[in-house]
Formats: sequence, C-alpha cells, structure tokens
Amino acid sequence: MHTHLIAVGKLRPAYRALCDDYLKRLRRYTRIEEREIKEAGREPTASERRREESARLEAAVPPGALVIALDLGGAGWSTEELARRLTQWRDTGTSVALIIGGAFGLDPGFVSRARFRWSLGALTLPHELARVVVAEQWYRAWTILRGEPYHK
Repeated sequence: MHTHLIAVGKLRPAYRALCDDYLKRLRRYTRIEEREIKEAGREPTASERRREESARLEAAVPPGALVIALDLGGAGWSTEELARRLTQWRDTGTSVALIIGGAFGLDPGFVSRARFRWSLGALTLPHELARVVVAEQWYRAWTILRGEPYHK
C-alpha cells in the first residue's frame, strides 16, 4: 500500500518536526510520501484561492489513487473505524491520497469528486495542525492493525 499525504502550504518548524516524527514512524509500516502544494496567495477571494489550490492538489494526486478529502462536512471516523478502512485498502493494494486544503479549505467541486470525505471533528483547526493530526491518526491506525501498543 502506498499513502500520499498531499497538502497546501509549508509547515512552520514546530509543526514540521511533529509531522516528520509521525512520517518516520509510519515508514516502518507503509510507503508514505508527503507533497506540499504552493498556496494561492494572489487570488483576491477565498473561493478563488480554494479553487486554485484544489486544482493544484488534484494535479498532484497519482493516477488511480483513492482520494480522501479532509473536510468539515465529512464523516467523523473513530480511530478504530479508520483502522478498519485501512485494512480494506491495504488488503486490496489500494493507493490512498489524503488531501488537506489550505487556510480556506478545499473547493466544493474537488470535495464532491473525492471518494471519501473525512472530518477531524467540528473544531476549527489550523491546516498545519490538521496535517499533524492526520499523520498521527494514520500512524495510530497502523499500530492497531499490527496489534502494537501505542506509545506516546
């Protein structure tokens, strides 16, 4: 199984260190690649920024990958539910693309084309922190699959 973590923007150092820690841990279980997409800083409106960033994200998705859009309106999976879904994708050899938008989120058109919409909850999180939470939850789901205790 191959996981692609594709997100808008670069992480500031504190977030970068946390995300890198989970990505390093994940590489014991799966192939995971992170790709950062440039923010659309010159667009005058939030909707135009979402549209431009989503087009860049869509272009970065590998062909045939199952797209999971991180979206407030998505399903709020428990960690155990995520692990069950991960089992299915792993067992079928599915490549997964986890997509995280920028400060204004994802374009509704992109979200509607995603195979799954995953919500981290009703809280508003900075997109940088959302990336760390996604990496941590992906790691935690893998430890569940492996029957390993989660430390730290």
